[in-house]
Amino acid sequence: MPDAAERHRRHAGAFTELVRGTRDWEAPAPVEGWTARDVVGHLVEWFPGFLRGGCDVELPAGPSVADDPVAAWTVQCTAVQALLDDPATPSRSFDNRHTGTLPLDEAVDRFYTADVFMHSWDLARASGQDFSLAPGFAEELLEGSKPFEQLMRDSGQYGPAVPVPDDAPVADRLIGFIGRDPAWRPPH
Repeated sequence: MPDAAERHRRHAGAFTELVRGTRDWEAPAPVEGWTARDVVGHLVEWFPGFLRGGCDVELPAGPSVADDPVAAWTVQCTAVQALLDDPATPSRSFDNRHTGTLPLDEAVDRFYTADVFMHSWDLARASGQDFSLAPGFAEELLEGSKPFEQLMRDSGQYGPAVPVPDDAPVADRLIGFIGRDPAWRPPH
C-alpha cells in the first residue's frame, strides 16, 4: 500500500490534470444539482474546516472557486501535499468525534484523498475527459466502505446505491455504491 503522501501525489495529481483540462465550469456533473465547478468547490470547501477541527493545521486560503477554480484547487492541493511530505505529519494526531483519533497522515488519506479520488470520476464525466479510476484503490475503497454503508447513507453525503451487476468492473461498482450511475453522461 502506498504511503499517504504518495497516494495523494498520484490521485490529486490526476485530479489536477482534470481541473486543468476543464473548459466549461458550468457543465452538469453526475452529482444531482452540481456543476464541474461544484465538484472542485466541494473539495476545496469541506476539507480545510475538517482538518482545522481535528488538529492545529490551517491550510492557506486560495482564491474562491467561483473566481478561479484552477487556482483554488492548486493552492489547496499544494498545501495538502506539503503537509503530507512533512516527516513530522505521521506523528501528529487528528482527533474528531466521528472518526476518533488517527495519525494525521492516515486521516488525510482516508477521508480527503479518497474523496479526491472518487470525485475525479465526477469531474471527468462533467468535463468530457477520458479518465478511469485506478482499480486497486477503487477495490480498497469499495470493500472498506461496505461495513459502513448505513452510516454513509445516513450522513446525507451519499445517495442510494445504484444497482450495478456483480461482474461489472470494480470502478463501476464503486461509483454505483456511492450513488452514481456509471453510465451517466452529460445531457446534450
